[in-house]
Order: sequence, then C-alpha cells, then structure tokens
Amino acid sequence: MTSPEVCAVLRNAFLAVMPDAEIIALPMADGGEGTVDAVVAASGGEIRTAEVTGPLGEPVTARFGLCNGGKSGVLEMSSASGLALIPPEKRNPMRATTRGTGELLSALLDCGVEDLTIGIGGSATVDGGAGMAQALGYRLRSADGKDLPPGAEFLAKLASIDASEADPRIFRTRIRIACDVTNPLLGPCGAAAVYGPQKGATPEMVSALERGLSVLADLWLKNGMLDSVGHPGDGAAGGLGAGLRAFCRAKPVSGAKLIMDMLGLRNHLAGADLLITGEGCTDSQTESGKLCSEVAAAAKEHSVPVLLLSGALKGEPAAFAKTFDYAFSTSSGAHASIAEAVRAGKDDLYFTALNLAKLIHAGVCGK
Repeated sequence: MTSPEVCAVLRNAFLAVMPDAEIIALPMADGGEGTVDAVVAASGGEIRTAEVTGPLGEPVTARFGLCNGGKSGVLEMSSASGLALIPPEKRNPMRATTRGTGELLSALLDCGVEDLTIGIGGSATVDGGAGMAQALGYRLRSADGKDLPPGAEFLAKLASIDASEADPRIFRTRIRIACDVTNPLLGPCGAAAVYGPQKGATPEMVSALERGLSVLADLWLKNGMLDSVGHPGDGAAGGLGAGLRAFCRAKPVSGAKLIMDMLGLRNHLAGADLLITGEGCTDSQTESGKLCSEVAAAAKEHSVPVLLLSGALKGEPAAFAKTFDYAFSTSSGAHASIAEAVRAGKDDLYFTALNLAKLIHAGVCGK
C-alpha cells in the first residue's frame, strides 16, 4: 500500500466509529517510494516522467518532481533502479545497475533545476553508484583501458576513474541525499552484507559485492573524491549513498526530517490527541532514525501519544515501548504466506484500526 492508501484506510476506520473526529492525514516518506509525491504535494509542484534504463537494462518510465517554479527537483532512485521493478525470480544485485538513476538525474538537470533532492530507498543495486556515474559522463575503466560493463559483478576489475567528461552541471547544482539508513559502505554492517541478501544475493555474491565495493572505495580515497567511506548512510542503496557523495558532491540529509518539515508535521501536532504511524515491518532498524521513530519523536516533543500500526513487529517487544506508546501488528496470523498477507493488507489494516478506534472512543487509550 502507498502512504495515501494507508491514510485513506485509517481515516475510514476511525470515522466509522467517531464520525465527528478531526483527522489530519499526512502521507509521509523518508527517501523511498512516495518521496516525490509527498514533496510535490507539500510544495504544489508537478510530476514529470522520463524513459530511462531499468535496473537490469530494460527501459522503464521513471517519475520525478519539479517544485518552486522549476527551481527545485526531487527524484526517487527506486523509480529508475528499484527492487520493485524486478520480479523476485530475476533479482540479481551482481547484474543490477544504477545507470537509470544517473539518467533520471540528468533529466532533472535538463529542466534547469538549481537544487535537487534524491531519495535513495528501495534500491535493487549494490554497484556503489557506478552505473549512475557512467550515465553522467564518468569513465570507469579496467586495467586494459576498457570501459566497465554495467553491473556490480565488474567492479572488482575497476582500475581507474576518469572525471574529465563528467557533466559539469552536477557540480553547480546543490544535491541532497534523502536517506535515513546509517550503515557504512563496507564491513559486516555495510551495503553488501546487510542489504545484498534482501536483493537476491547468495553468500558467495555478498563476498563478491564486498570486493567490488572495496575496489571502488579505494579509488575514491586514492583520487581524493572522498576522505572516508564510513560516513553514516554511505552503505545506503547498495553504496549509492557514498557514490553520490563521491561522484556528485552530494550532501546527506535525514529523509524523514526533511519530509516532516516540508509537510509541517509539528504544526499539526499542536493540540492533537493521537498520532498514528506505521510501516510494512517494524524491527530493530526502525529505531535508527527511520520514519516511524522520527515521527514518534516529534509527537513526544508535543506530548502526543503515538500508536504504531505495522504489518509485522519483529524484535524485542520492550524495544517498541521505548519509542511508541502503543504498538500493534495488523496481520491476523491466519495467512499462509507473505503474498497472502499482502493481498489481505487493506482488510487487516481496516479491521485492526476499527477495533483500536473503538478502544480510543471508549477512553481506553489516547490522551
């Protein structure tokens, strides 16, 4: 479900119990899917599209937003290089490329934007932004002087980075990385080890991906493009976080806080009785600056209790109590598979929200 769809289900459930309630629905995002829609809706901008190279080389139609009279732009890398664009049986981070992300970025530059925000959640890739860089004019060559083919499987053969033909507009444009993942590029908490398996990587692939990213990182450091690859968020989107810093001189910002500020969440919290947030699965990563925890922190600043409604809750139950006043899984537990649970997602969410609305209406929870 998209954020607007979730908001609509929650609104319907609560109004069925409390028809006179004032409900403020703010579809949120943190740099992943929904970021473009959230920013455009908040700024009164417009959505445009561009045909770019998909993660496995096929053409895809990607969306981006123009705001502030065309001076500002926003894109989601997932629209061009996202995991959702690849059927589960075809996912292979060794082959996936961020080239389409570079092409989408170039399309925004063609519109004459002065600053742009790139949301990097939901990626299918672990190429450190190599494909993006090639789309922007960088030459990534092997020891024999040949340009590297697309895909992370070739990064281990990288011998040189030539920036002489890189699009100069990327250095004249203010570029922000909207991301709340704090992982470094390399190591046990890095891009390959943590996120590779989620994108279809086998243990052997994880080792190969780590080697490729290490070679790329060494060249960044050697060429003075970065002074470290241990910056929080460098491992996001398969190393695209570090790649954007190295190739585009981009600056990381908290995606969740950025969207919260643009939507004026704190203004809406003044006088609120309850804030409801949620995600597909809440686990230990949620506490590390992800959207739900940032929203909850803002609510606590205004002494507003927070109700978490997520598809699943994983981890220590006590951990949820530190961040949320109430935490519920919407899954009924009767589903035979994840696919079945997803299909029943709206019904399960409505059923859970309806019952919680009854409790709140009865004064059991809330302010």
